[in-house]
This record gives sequence, C-alpha cells and structure tokens, in this order.
Amino acid sequence: MLTVAELFSTDALLTAEEREIRDTVAAFTERRVRPHIAEWFEAGVFPVREIAPELGKMGVLGMHLDGYGCPGLPATAYGLACAELEAADSGLRSLVSVQGSLAMTAIHSFGSEEQKQQWLPDMAAGQTLGCFGLTEPDFGSNPGGMRTRARRDGDDWVLNGSKMWITNGSVADIAVVWAQVEVDGRNRVRGFLVPAETPGFTAREMKGKLSLRASITAELDLDEVRLPADAVLPGAAGLAAPLSCLGEARFGIIFGALGAARDCLTATIEYSRTREVFDKPLAAYQLTQAKLADMALEWGKGQLLALHLGRLKDRGALTSEQVSAGKLNSSREALAIARECRTILGANGITLDYPVLRHANNLESVLTYEGTAEVHQLVLGKALTDTAAFR
Repeated sequence: MLTVAELFSTDALLTAEEREIRDTVAAFTERRVRPHIAEWFEAGVFPVREIAPELGKMGVLGMHLDGYGCPGLPATAYGLACAELEAADSGLRSLVSVQGSLAMTAIHSFGSEEQKQQWLPDMAAGQTLGCFGLTEPDFGSNPGGMRTRARRDGDDWVLNGSKMWITNGSVADIAVVWAQVEVDGRNRVRGFLVPAETPGFTAREMKGKLSLRASITAELDLDEVRLPADAVLPGAAGLAAPLSCLGEARFGIIFGALGAARDCLTATIEYSRTREVFDKPLAAYQLTQAKLADMALEWGKGQLLALHLGRLKDRGALTSEQVSAGKLNSSREALAIARECRTILGANGITLDYPVLRHANNLESVLTYEGTAEVHQLVLGKALTDTAAFR
C-alpha cells in the first residue's frame, strides 16, 4: 500500500538534508505534540512557553534567517518543516510562523544592528516571544487604512490604537506594531518595537474561538504608549515593509496547509481500511476509493507546486504573485480535503478521536489569514489582466 507521498514520489525531489530536517520535526511533533493536541484543542490552550524553547533548540524559529542565532537554512527546508508542524496542528505552525516569518523577519529585515543583537538571538532560542501587530478590528484585507497612529513628542514616539487577531499577543515579550505616521502632511506606515511591559500597552486573550483553539490569539490596545526614539524600525518606511513579512508567512502556509491535508488523508485511509460497512471494509467501496483518489491527486498537485515554489525561492526568483497562487491553492484544497475526509469517517469524523474536523476548523482560519482567498484571487487577476480590482 502506498502513502500519498509515495504515490507521487515526492521524496525523490528532496535532498538528504531536507529529508533529515523534515523527519526531525515530524519526530518532535510525534513525541511532544500529537499525544496532547486534542486535549489542548478542546480546552482552548497551548503551552507556548514550554514548547517555544524546544522549537528554538531544534532550530525552526527563524530558520530561514542568517546570523543572530538563526541557522539560515534554505526556504524549501523551512517549508517542509512547516508541513510537519501543521500536520500536527495549524496552531503549532502559526506559532513558528508568527515568531520567525513575521516578528523576527521584521527585525532582521528592517531593524538596526542594535535591535537585531538585542532581540533576535533570544527569539531564535524561543526564550523571547514576539508577535506582529498589523491587523485591526476594521482593517484586515486593507491594512493601509489602519487607525493606529504614532506621533513625535520630543525625542519620543507616542502610539495610540488597537490590533486584533494577534497570534501570541498575550504571551509575547515584544510586539512589532505597525502604525501610521504623518510625514510632510502624508501618512506613512512605520514599524515599532513595543516591549510588553511598556505602560499603556495591554494584550487580552480572545476566547470563544471555534478554530485555532490550540493557539493563543489576542487583541492589543495601545493607549498613549510612550517609546524611545530607537524603538522605530529604521529600515521600514511604508506598507511594503509589513507586506513583505506577510509574504514570508504565506510561503510557510503553502507547505503547512498541505501537511494538515496529508494528516487528514493518512487518518482517513487507515480508518477506511478497518471500518466495516455491510460486512466489508469501507475502503472496498467505489465511492470511497473515488473520493480518496481525487483527494490524493489534489494533494499531490499541491505538493509539487509547493516544491517548485520552494526551489524558486531558494534561487531568489519567487514573485509575490506566485506566493499568492501557492497560498490560495494549498489553503483552499487542504480545507476541501479535510471536509471530504470527514464524510468518509461519518459521525466519528466530528470527534477529537480523529484529526480531520480539528484540521478543517483550523484551515478555515488558514484560508482567511495572511490574505483571504478572495484577495489572492484578485492578486492573480491583476497579474493576468494588468487591471486592479481591489476597490
């Protein structure tokens, strides 16, 4: 019997180092996360402070960055790690993505040398946690309309505003907050490093989620938050800076969502072979095999696309439109696979005894964050027609 990966011989496309990294992360999740993830999901908790240092020791926090305690590994290796993390749970991959691809990347790409030295080594080790404050209650797909403002007061900066849907927000030691700054009568987006203990900064964990329950999500409030002059990220001037960080996070999703889909398929195939219906295994029915074949095909196409995009990124040739294509395809098809797997498991599929509905619920968020499916459709539409349709 073949696995879905064996069906497409995707291992043959990987280097020995890439396979070793993938297998190391998979072994970690098998030992440390999978035995507890259903319990954490049901309780709506995740032991970030316990898990983050272990992730740091393994080298996956900022693994694509160079220096400052970061291993500087190829993009494809990072993508494969994301797939194994998300095969365990999307919340785990989100933790790594926000820490490395958003918060650390913002500091690494746009911070001063002093800021990099101060924050990145401990963040790479998982001893210091970061979050990325861009999304606001009324501005998700249109971050340029953000209402958070920063003004100069002598040598200081003073920030006012709020951010929403911030992963790790209530456990972070440092928040990368994006705000509008008036420059020569015009608003420009700038990035600021806000330590969690700064007066006026408040982070409240958001409860009542039906998705990404094994993940910490918070709302940030900034009320006359006073920061020194050196809190600003000197290299970030304009909305392109935070959007470039989002591009890094989206790349991880291209691989990560497919990891969740593969986990659903693996569990469903095993279930179908052992569950008897009308005196024979569920897998022996043509309808079941048709569903499994179609899902495996979509996973395989997605995996081949992900690997192709990873190779392009490793060569420095990946475009933002290609990232949108990958994120759209992986998140959309992974969610469809999870839903279809649930139908094969029947009533058992809605329980936490199996991973499929947990993955499906999580993938509803993955479909939306880092750019909704509709936004990525419009990105591709603009590339194909040279006509913007966002407004």
